[in-house]
Amino acid sequence: MTPNETSPQVETTRESLWSVGRRELVIGIVLTITLVAFEAMSVATVMPEVKEDLGGLALYGWVFAGFSLASLAGVVVAGLLVDRKGLAFPYVVGLGMFSGGLVVGGAATSMEMLVVGRVLQGFGAGAVPAMSYAAIARGVPASLRPKMFAVMSTAWVVPGLVGPVAALAIEHALSWRAVFLALLPVVAIALVVTLPALRRLDRDLPVSRVNRTPEKRLRDRARLGQIGLLVLAVGAILYASSVSLWAVVAALSIFGLGVGGYALRNLLPAGSLRFKAGVPAAISIRALLTFAFFAADAYIPLAVVDGRGGEPWMGGLALTASALLWSTGSWQQARLVGSVGPRKLCQYGFSAMAVGAATLVAMAAGGPVWLVVAAWAIGGYGIGLAYAPISVTVLGETKAGEEGELSSSLQLTDGLGITLGTGLGGWIVAFGDSQNWQVSSSVTLVFLMAGSAAIAGAVASGRLPAQLSSGAQLGNS
Repeated sequence: MTPNETSPQVETTRESLWSVGRRELVIGIVLTITLVAFEAMSVATVMPEVKEDLGGLALYGWVFAGFSLASLAGVVVAGLLVDRKGLAFPYVVGLGMFSGGLVVGGAATSMEMLVVGRVLQGFGAGAVPAMSYAAIARGVPASLRPKMFAVMSTAWVVPGLVGPVAALAIEHALSWRAVFLALLPVVAIALVVTLPALRRLDRDLPVSRVNRTPEKRLRDRARLGQIGLLVLAVGAILYASSVSLWAVVAALSIFGLGVGGYALRNLLPAGSLRFKAGVPAAISIRALLTFAFFAADAYIPLAVVDGRGGEPWMGGLALTASALLWSTGSWQQARLVGSVGPRKLCQYGFSAMAVGAATLVAMAAGGPVWLVVAAWAIGGYGIGLAYAPISVTVLGETKAGEEGELSSSLQLTDGLGITLGTGLGGWIVAFGDSQNWQVSSSVTLVFLMAGSAAIAGAVASGRLPAQLSSGAQLGNS
């Protein structure tokens, strides 16, 4: 098989996501993503109430950063397991860890315990997208992948519409703890629906023997060691937020940047850290995309409630608008990516996110609170335009038998952007609290940081291909 040759099903499968044998996989992936989306929307919405019950702002950012940090490990571990054991095994492990985290989070009696629960959830949630992307690379033809990613974006629509409202209703009727525990039955449903489709795909496309050789096992162990270094490095950077001595902050940051950079050089395709044109740039640009979006997204409810004295439902409405427009942008890219190309779509998407972040700054600095809804609708539309073209670009170059590794690289930078965005946002909020700043001042800086990352992403997108490769465009409409 030649280096650029993808799995044989690309040419032999009927061109429909809903054909017999494929629709079960599509439905299962969408249902699982919906589960993760409900959790994300619900926790972000009720966190101001959780903060009042369990503690102050010191660990507020760690509730999000701990989740994202653990997801980095989950992504790489799941990617290795996919290439060695198939799709079903890492899926079961991921959902098991996610469920355990829900139980711990629902029973939390302190912010520290809640962070532990979120770490378990994060590891499980990290396994889900790594498995999903590998399943798409193995079971969905290249020509259908833009549409597949658009379908996946709709998995955020119902959680976006219902999640914040349902979370607030459950919190008021019972408690915020029930918001965590209520997701456990949904986990069971997702497992029953999805597992048979994954087992069928494992049977039809068994794991290559190449992935079971001693050489491959040594390489896998080396990747696990590198992800351990990366988690340690990012954790050091985030831990610096709780240290008051600036010399220690500088030392932790330098250590984190040095060790993290070394680990990423070994975990990502060659040239990724210098944004080498093509797939390496696409993988790194994904980190800028998720950094810019989630750095702002995680702190919108806090900005509305504690920053501007608004009602919780207003922050939830902003998250809902963002999810809806994310889906809208994703469906538009599915129609346009073949003609417009990933480079321009990503530039348009990053630009829209920069406009959204600037509008959030205006709201946090004293503008009308309702601006938060318009601002994050624009931001959601932007990430919808840019997210899937990056995925299509990377998966279009995936070699058969290595879907797990390349998919995990993409999801690794995905999670790294979320981790650093939410974590550094939490650092700003915690530092502001220690200096007796107004919350509105702290979140204004967070939104400025997100906007700056969006501008950087728009510039870096010039390194993406102007058009998709011929294999990725085959049959695309």
